Amino acid sequence: MVRVSAVVSLSLVAGALLGLGLWCVLSSVPRLGAASLAQRVAPFVADISREAFHQSTRLPADPGTMVAQVLAHLVRRLAGITDAMLGNRAETIRRLAQAGGRLSLDAFRARQVLWAVAGAAIGLGVDVVVGAFGTLTPAGLVAVPVAGLVAGYVAAEYALRTGVTRRAARIVSELPTVFEFTSLCLAAGESITDSLRRVATVGSGEFARELANVSRQVATGVPLASALRQLSDRLQLPAVTRAIEQILGALDRGSPLAAVLQAQAQDSREDSKRALLEKAGQKEVVMLIPLVFLILPVTILFAVFPGLLVVQAGFSF
Repeated sequence: MVRVSAVVSLSLVAGALLGLGLWCVLSSVPRLGAASLAQRVAPFVADISREAFHQSTRLPADPGTMVAQVLAHLVRRLAGITDAMLGNRAETIRRLAQAGGRLSLDAFRARQVLWAVAGAAIGLGVDVVVGAFGTLTPAGLVAVPVAGLVAGYVAAEYALRTGVTRRAARIVSELPTVFEFTSLCLAAGESITDSLRRVATVGSGEFARELANVSRQVATGVPLASALRQLSDRLQLPAVTRAIEQILGALDRGSPLAAVLQAQAQDSREDSKRALLEKAGQKEVVMLIPLVFLILPVTILFAVFPGLLVVQAGFSF
C-alpha cells in the first residue's frame, strides 16, 4: 500500500492539465490545425448564407473562439483515431440512421471521445478525493480513470442502442395510423405521392418524418420505388419492409393500394397484440416476485399471527 497525499494527487491533476495544454498548443500549429474547407469557402458565400457570414466575420483574436477551435480540432483527431481503432463503420452508420440520422459518424465518434474523457476526469476526481482522505495503491490510481474512460465509451454506445430501440418501437406503433390515413387519402382520389406528402405534412411522429424525407426525394426526381426501398434499407424493420414490399408489388400489378394499406394496418395491429402477449409471457416470472415475496408472506402472517396470539394467551393462563 502506498499512501497518496493530497499534494501528490494535485500534482497528478496539474500534470494532466499541463499535458493537455501542451497538446492544445501543438494542435494550434498551422500545419496541424489548418482551416477546414467550410472556413475557407465561407467568405465567398457570406452574402447568401447566415452561418457562413457569422463564420467569416468571427474575430480570430477571440480567446474563446481560439480555444474552441483548438479543442474541436483535438476532438476530431481523437474521433478519427477512435474510428480507426474500433472499425465497424457500416454497423455504426446503420445504427445512426436507425436512430434518426441526427448525428453523423464523426459527430458520434466525437461524442464517444467527450464522454470517455468526462469519465476519465471523474475517475481522476475520485483519485484526488481518495488520495486526500485515505490510501490508494498505484494500480488503483491508474485503474479508476481507466474504468471511467471505458464507462464513458460504453455509456455513449448504450445511449445509441437505446435510442435505436425506442425509435423502432415508436415507428412500429405508428404504422397502423399512418397506413389507415394513407388509405383514406387514396380512397378520396389522391395519388400515392400526394397521399404520402399529406401524411408527412399532417403527421408529427417518427414515421411521418421518414415519409417527409421520401416526399423530398421524390420531389427532387428520385423514383418513388427507389425512395421507399431506401427507407426500408435505412430502418431495417420487418413490419416496414413487409409493408413497402406490398406497396411496391401493388404498384407493379396495378392492385388497389387502399385495400393493401388497410390490410397492412390490420397486420400491424395484430403484430402489436402478438408482441404484447409475448412480452407478457416473458414477464410472467418477474410478475411472480411481488406475489411470492410480498403478498404471500403478508397473507401467511395474517393467517398465522392471530393463532399464535391465541396459543400464547392460553398458555399464559
